[in-house]
Amino acid sequence: MSTRWIYGFNALDAATERCGGEWDEVLGLLGGKGANLADMTRLGIPVPPGFTITTEACNAYLDGGHVLPDGLADEISVALKSVEAETNKTFGDPANPLLVSCRSGSKFSMPGMMDTVLNLGLNDDVTDGMAKIFDNRRFVLDLYRRLIQMFGVVVTGIPDEPFEVVLGAFRESRGVNSDSELFEDDLERIVRRFKEIYRDHAGRDFPSDPMDQLTLAVQAVFASWNGKRAAAYREAAEIPHNLGTAVNVQAMVFGNIGQTSATGVVVTRNATTGAPKMTGDFLINSQGEDVVSGVRQTSTIEVLRREMPELYAQLERHAEMLERHYRDMQDIEFTIERGKMWLLQTRNGKRTAQAAVRIAVELVSDGVITKHEALTRVTPRQVEFFLHPQFDTESKRRAKDEGRYLTTGLNVSPGGAVGIVALDADLAVRWAGEREEPVILVRPETKPDDVHGMLVSAGVLTSSGGRTSHAALVARQFGKPAVVGAQEVDLHLEARLITVGSTVINEGDWISVDGTTGEVFLGTIETSLPEIDDAWLTALLAWADEVRELDVWTNADNPDDAALAFKFGANGIGLCRTEHMFFDTARLPIVQRMIMASSDSERLTALDELLPLQRSDFVALFRAMEGRRVIIRLLDPPLHEFLPNEGDLIRKTTDLKIRLMKAGDLAEVNALVKELDETERLLNRVEALHESNPMLGLRGVRLAIVIPDLPKMQIKAIFEASLIMLEEGAEPKPGIMIPLTSDAAELVRLKAVVDRIATEVLGDRIDEVDYEYGTMIETPRAAITARDLAETAEFFSFGTNDLTQMTYGISRDDAERAYLLDYLKLGVLEHNPFDTLDREGVGVLIRSAVEAGRAARPGIQMGLCGEHGGDPASIAFCDEIGLDYVSCSPLRVPIARLAAAQAVLNRPESFISTADPHTDMTEGVAADTA
Repeated sequence: MSTRWIYGFNALDAATERCGGEWDEVLGLLGGKGANLADMTRLGIPVPPGFTITTEACNAYLDGGHVLPDGLADEISVALKSVEAETNKTFGDPANPLLVSCRSGSKFSMPGMMDTVLNLGLNDDVTDGMAKIFDNRRFVLDLYRRLIQMFGVVVTGIPDEPFEVVLGAFRESRGVNSDSELFEDDLERIVRRFKEIYRDHAGRDFPSDPMDQLTLAVQAVFASWNGKRAAAYREAAEIPHNLGTAVNVQAMVFGNIGQTSATGVVVTRNATTGAPKMTGDFLINSQGEDVVSGVRQTSTIEVLRREMPELYAQLERHAEMLERHYRDMQDIEFTIERGKMWLLQTRNGKRTAQAAVRIAVELVSDGVITKHEALTRVTPRQVEFFLHPQFDTESKRRAKDEGRYLTTGLNVSPGGAVGIVALDADLAVRWAGEREEPVILVRPETKPDDVHGMLVSAGVLTSSGGRTSHAALVARQFGKPAVVGAQEVDLHLEARLITVGSTVINEGDWISVDGTTGEVFLGTIETSLPEIDDAWLTALLAWADEVRELDVWTNADNPDDAALAFKFGANGIGLCRTEHMFFDTARLPIVQRMIMASSDSERLTALDELLPLQRSDFVALFRAMEGRRVIIRLLDPPLHEFLPNEGDLIRKTTDLKIRLMKAGDLAEVNALVKELDETERLLNRVEALHESNPMLGLRGVRLAIVIPDLPKMQIKAIFEASLIMLEEGAEPKPGIMIPLTSDAAELVRLKAVVDRIATEVLGDRIDEVDYEYGTMIETPRAAITARDLAETAEFFSFGTNDLTQMTYGISRDDAERAYLLDYLKLGVLEHNPFDTLDREGVGVLIRSAVEAGRAARPGIQMGLCGEHGGDPASIAFCDEIGLDYVSCSPLRVPIARLAAAQAVLNRPESFISTADPHTDMTEGVAADTA
């Protein structure tokens, strides 16, 4: 049986049957655009007739050496006949011509990333015939010049610039700002010039056969799936590369016939804030690309309400129906042709993180979706965007007082971005890779070809475009702060500078873009971390807490981080790295004296100085966490990390010797001799501590056993801090964690030390302190011998950074510098194992340690700390194997809360209803439309 390549917009039932009734499979076959057009057609929405060429045809074309698969050309002819019958027009017939568009549409929305060709079917004869039918030759010439330019750029690969130069020259000669103001005779000449440009670049005439135009356009859209911008977008959006794109061939309707015609894009809710009000942009007497490309300044949809109130009411009614039907915010393209409303597309709209959260929560309030569905509508990455830096209010005020305010545009994607100006996408990519400074991409308007530059930029600024322009859509999709339509910004691309009034900003100068307010400033503005006081996010995370089974703790080494994490919803501290406390500038000299001590008494003196400092550290953490568990890891890194770098000491020694040879007076000589002696003493100690592989050397538990006074000081500080908390009426819950254990005997030895010091410090109040003793599992041997370790340890904390290094047999820093990125590019590894937990290797060790540990000690507390504790995919694994908690940095606590809930909802046994519990959404839509 031959493969069916095409489904008409009126053949949704056949496509659904082929896909076994699964809507997700229909989306995969017809693409989101094709599936929704067919769905809208079935619902009675006014959609121009058309058909969809499947994604299977695309993949067959790409796999078959860019040759159309057998039977597709015949199916296109048959499908075209059906459209002709529905429209009572004929493709290529000058007396009654049908024009069609050819547009991409993959399973997942990729706005502007693949190709589109409009007005297919025009040639000289059809142009003459349409001009008579519409009694408007100017309108038809406008279509014709658009076709030649778009076909030339998309299908033939001609640069856009030669066409734009011609248009610009004609606008300048007429003294007008937009193409819609050009006269009929201008367009006649422009069409001739465009044909010459096509012939000069392509080496052949523009094709006059409509079927040739359509066939070549279909092939071009197929090929655009593998285009540079589409591939970059898929990479950033984590869309699989093997899906392919469908092609939608649709009868043209025209928004550029005159003042009773228009085209535009609306979203059913504000895509920036999520507010429940239809917003959008439109243009009278224009075609769709004029709106989304940003080349013309658009009007807001409120203007349509005033100028065409009946049509606005129709659009609003359709928008409300489609949002109810699809149960999500919709992005709708529409065209008004001589007073008749047509809808050309609907899809779930791109939105900012703030809008995504608000929309999800309010759809629950509206009874449209359930709480569980709302939790799946927001990604952990979107929650992360809430924590992006915002501009400090006081810094902005000072900037205005200093005259550094430049202009205000449309605030389409929130957040504060500071960076150096780059005036093209390629330069933005190059600077992002070569320089350490962040980049702000500044363009007149962005095009799909700019997406690679947008992805690496800290923010985006354009001088034209509206809230539904390409720049706004992509910025919202990827959480880039963006201001568009800043009309006072003049770009001088040849001179590589921009001007705002009399202010000149050269490429490479610093600017600050506030996507929250739309303001733009010269120079840098200080940023600050935002408060999570968003009521909708608070509600969403509260629902997540009701669902998740994993506790979320934090990694914190100071009271400020602990308080921040507690505010963000952390239920404890899963990792306090005490070495971070030792690096404090006031303490480091004491630590260095302890390391350099030549006798036990010198060492003990230094440790006695550190004891009250450590005690105050732990008191502050206990206070911040208000009675929640605080797991404190005893000193982990090798001692040489607290001493100066060996190379720096060698250079300093050499420099001091040279200066000593040149010293003039005795005082200078004595000072240099003293400094040289101290430096050489440091160097000798550093050389003595040198290890070939310090990651596997004297650190962690080994250090605690070899230098026992060090852990004794830390343990004593923990219990003295606990006693202070008891005296304050609090209930401290310290956890003492031994790092880098590889043998149960190590744990047994130190457990005796901990218990003895607890008894000495706490005395008869020992039962009032709920302290636990446990270990990090970060060596493969510890994971393999977990049953033995659990005989002593009361909790396990999987330190997956070191466990990953030791399982792979690599050093993270060296691997990422030397070859790991190449492995990712070549597909040797699917994910960086330090970003997302390696389930097949490290994960097997963890799973086995969990099972063995619980067999030996039922109810033993088990968690994971480190960077993997904030990674959603790793959190899902932790939920799967039954860990009790994950511990992550304070800023990732809200992300982990949502990810832990989604892990529960994504379990195979979970079921999230997609049916509306209140009404049948399909019922009444067609009736309301009618």
